[in-house]
Amino acid sequence: MTDRHSAIAHAAYHDLLRSLLDDAVSELRGTPTLLKRNGRGYWYDSFRVGTSVHKRYIGEDSEALRQRIDRHRLLAEQSEARRKERTRLVRLLRAEGFLSLDAGTGSLLAAMAKAGVFRLGGTIAGTHAFRLYEGELGVRYSLDQLAQTADIDIASFERLSLALEDITSPPLTGVLTDFDFAPVPAMEPEKVWRWQQSSGGQLVEFLTPAFDAEEGRRPLAAPGVEAQALHHFNYLIAEPIPAAVIYRSGVLVQIPRPERFAIHKLIVSERRQGQGDAMKARKDVLQAEFLLDVLSQDRPDELAEAYEDARSRGPRWRDRLDQALERSEKARQFLSG
Repeated sequence: MTDRHSAIAHAAYHDLLRSLLDDAVSELRGTPTLLKRNGRGYWYDSFRVGTSVHKRYIGEDSEALRQRIDRHRLLAEQSEARRKERTRLVRLLRAEGFLSLDAGTGSLLAAMAKAGVFRLGGTIAGTHAFRLYEGELGVRYSLDQLAQTADIDIASFERLSLALEDITSPPLTGVLTDFDFAPVPAMEPEKVWRWQQSSGGQLVEFLTPAFDAEEGRRPLAAPGVEAQALHHFNYLIAEPIPAAVIYRSGVLVQIPRPERFAIHKLIVSERRQGQGDAMKARKDVLQAEFLLDVLSQDRPDELAEAYEDARSRGPRWRDRLDQALERSEKARQFLSG
C-alpha cells in the first residue's frame, strides 16, 4: 500500500508551485512578445537597454502562461506577499514530512534557477527528479536509499538550447565556480560535461539526447556548457513539467513527466546490466516500480500512453523493455492494467 501525504499537504505543494509560476512572470521589464518557431510559440520579455533591444525568454506558449502574462503587473505588486506565503507553505510541508534538501544542494539549485537554467530548458533528471515526484503525486517517501543522492543531473535539448537565443546570467560556469565546483578532467578538455565540488565530492552532470549512433559530447548554448549525449533521453525529457523544490521560499525547476521517468528507468536498468552496474540497475528498477505502482492507480491513461509511446520507437526499445519486465514481476503487473 502506497503511503500518501494528507490532502492538505498535497494542496499546499500545488499552491507553492502556482505561486512560483506566478513569480516567473512578475519581473517583466518590457513588453511580452510571442515568437513562432517550427510551429511552436515562445514568449519573450522585450526591453530596451540604451539603443539595443534585448529579449529574455519567458516560456513556451500555453493558456496558463498567457493568463499570467495578462496579469503580470498585478502579480508584480503582490510578489512580496507571495514570498511570505511560500515560506509558510514550505514550513507546512516540512512539518508534514516532505523531504527537504541540504543547504548546499538547495542553494545551488536556487542559484541555477536565478541564473535561468530551468527557464531556458534545463530539466532535472536522475534521483533528484524522483524525489520531486513526492509533491507532484502526493506520495510519502521514506529516508531510504531509493531517494538518496548527492549528484545533480541537468538535461536539455541541444537544438532548443540554441533556438531560444538566450543565455544564463550570470554564466552557469561562473555559478558552479562560485560553489567551489571544478571541471572533471576529460580526454578532451574543451568538452567537459561533469563538474565536481572540491569539498564533499558532489557531482553536477549535464546531459542531452543523442540522435546519432554515437553518444558523444554536445554543446548546450543557453547554459554555455558541454553535455554528454545519451540514447533514449529524448523520450525522457520531452514535455517536462514544473516542480517546486522545498528550500527557503521554494525554487522553481522542471522535471520529466513521472510516467516517462518510470518507463525510462526500466530501459536504463537494462542498459546498466550490460555495463556491469548491477547496483544502479537495481535502484533504477525500484524507482520505476514505486512510480508505476502510484501511476497505475492515479494516472493509468497517461501511463499506458507513455508505455505505448516507448514501445512504438523501434525494436531496440521493445527489447530493452521486455528484458526489464522479465526481471520485474511488479512492473509487469502495473503495466498490464
